[in-house]
Amino acid sequence: MKTAKQPVLPKWFYQLASPKWCYQITGTLLPFFATLAIALLVTGFVWALLFAPQDYQQGNSFRIIYIHVPSAILAQSIYITMALSGAIGIIWKIKVADMVAYTCAPIGASMAFLALITGAIWGKPTWGSWWVWDARLTSMLILLFLYFGIMALYSAMEKPETAARSTAILSLVGLVNIPIIKYSVDWWNTLHQPATFTLTEKPAMPIEMWLPLLVMVVGFYCFFATAMIVRLRNEILTREKRTAWVKKLVTEIDR
Repeated sequence: MKTAKQPVLPKWFYQLASPKWCYQITGTLLPFFATLAIALLVTGFVWALLFAPQDYQQGNSFRIIYIHVPSAILAQSIYITMALSGAIGIIWKIKVADMVAYTCAPIGASMAFLALITGAIWGKPTWGSWWVWDARLTSMLILLFLYFGIMALYSAMEKPETAARSTAILSLVGLVNIPIIKYSVDWWNTLHQPATFTLTEKPAMPIEMWLPLLVMVVGFYCFFATAMIVRLRNEILTREKRTAWVKKLVTEIDR
């Protein structure tokens, strides 16, 4: 009797189970993402601050959008990446996926914090208040607390395997907050404006304002890739320090 064939997954998916392979491939990708991040962020900053026209209602105060929107988008994307990596670690027992989830948390927390701070700065001249219990703001604050909770849970557990499983479950439960953040302005009557940046619809702002925002968003994603790769490589070396390949690598560096 023939048995059903197992689904064939890409070779790179199985190679993720090898910390050595992951360390090597990320070392190759790191200079690319770092260079791209610097180029895009510098270009985006200069374009946004010096060449993009001011808003006819908000004046120059609207320019904080070039930090606020990318950081808010990235905070949500990092959380999704963290949750999916944790799920992969649970299902396929790929420890590199657990490491990716672990390295994402502090970066995502910093982006969520940056989004809230810049939103407060933007809200003062726009709404006349630093903070309102708006649906979008409140759900974004919950996202920050989720990041803090996941980081605290990692720190509270001694065994990396137990910590990875517990935090993966928490992050998967917290995924319900992501659509709430995205669609809160549509579901409830809020002060927060509708989505400013989208690739699926016509931009809600003039193209000369939207293009530098696009550059900043891509630059933020490249920055995330750079920061995650650096943290991931350090985490791999820390957890694999007793393996032969890491000892050999350290010996070669010391020479």
